[in-house]
Amino acid sequence: MPRRFVDLSVALEAGIASDPPGHRPEIDYFAHADTAAEVAAFFPGLKAGDLPGGEGWAIERMRLTTHTGTHLDAPYHHHSTMNGGERAITIDEVPLDWCYGPGVKLDFRALPDGHVVTAAEVAAELDRIGHDLAPGDIVLVNTAAGGRYGEADYLARGCGMGREATLFLTSRGVRVTGTDGWSWDAPFLHTRRRWEETHDPSIIWEGHRASMAVGYCHIEKLANLDLLPPTGFTVSCFPFKIKGASAGFVRAVAIFEG
Repeated sequence: MPRRFVDLSVALEAGIASDPPGHRPEIDYFAHADTAAEVAAFFPGLKAGDLPGGEGWAIERMRLTTHTGTHLDAPYHHHSTMNGGERAITIDEVPLDWCYGPGVKLDFRALPDGHVVTAAEVAAELDRIGHDLAPGDIVLVNTAAGGRYGEADYLARGCGMGREATLFLTSRGVRVTGTDGWSWDAPFLHTRRRWEETHDPSIIWEGHRASMAVGYCHIEKLANLDLLPPTGFTVSCFPFKIKGASAGFVRAVAIFEG
């Protein structure tokens, strides 16, 4: 039977609330009529009107970060070290076998915005879906943020994965995780409120910083996780290879055999 694919990536799009101000992408679109003279300039004596239909090429120019759209964070994004003091690897150094493996979906959509998921909650969800984690599993977290991508409240929606929850996964051999939220951690809006109450710096980016103990990658801004079953699919999430970078764009896909 044929394979079935579910696209887990958002479209890279300007003009929507996909990121905080200052981090949102800008895209300039140049249509065929805009570039005819540019194409003709490669060929001395050729006029733009000599091209078929007087058309050049369609092309886009973008201003963005490596964390725009659906992307894979390398351990280097989280901290300069991983695995207890080793140099953190950049996105071009991430092992390719980390980026293709059995998918597991944890459904945390019912948890409140800003909630920090615990190891006990991960264990309970795995028990509910009847799955024992294995090395190489790619764990995707479905939060309340998934249905709000591009909306004004997106950056404040969904739960986040705490340090102990992240280490629960990585201690069992998981090396790639993912979320449909803007961040693997709880939204900054909620973390800031907790910081104002406690002034405890350990709560800031605690899920990301867990890679200081065990190096791992995570995908952010996933889409369509609500369409996935808990297990029974393969995830492909190979990142764009950018030298020395902290992240790479990903066309994440869930693959069903038969």
